[in-house]
Amino acid sequence: MTIKTFDAFSRMSIIDINRITNFIYKHSGEFGDSKTAIRKSIMYAAKELPGLGGYVFVMEDGNEIIGAVVVNRTGMNEYLSENIMVYVVVKESYRKKGIAKKIIEHTIKYCKGEIAVHININNPVVKLFEKQGFKSRNIEMRLER
Repeated sequence: MTIKTFDAFSRMSIIDINRITNFIYKHSGEFGDSKTAIRKSIMYAAKELPGLGGYVFVMEDGNEIIGAVVVNRTGMNEYLSENIMVYVVVKESYRKKGIAKKIIEHTIKYCKGEIAVHININNPVVKLFEKQGFKSRNIEMRLER
């Protein structure tokens, strides 16, 4: 198993963007977002959209994607986290095998500064993030329009 790292310097092809978007969409389950939202976060991370960019980490077993993380840089150090981990997804048949832990550890080592993650309170993955050192600090309240 290998982890590929994409950022502003290691550009993603449109094939990579589509492949990762489809993977995240298919394997996010009940807590997932629309394909357009997922694609937008990947495009931002890859600096294909204006902004600070970020990182996409893809774990593969051979040529098969088994896990992916998307991190967007915020540029808001000192008052908010410099990075937000937007998506962490592992293929269902690979879950409970340490894949999420490995890809989160890789993300923590690679990213500089604080990392925030928004997790639905009912998502069982909360415990995994707590084991990786993440702590609940704030709640998110969102005005949706």
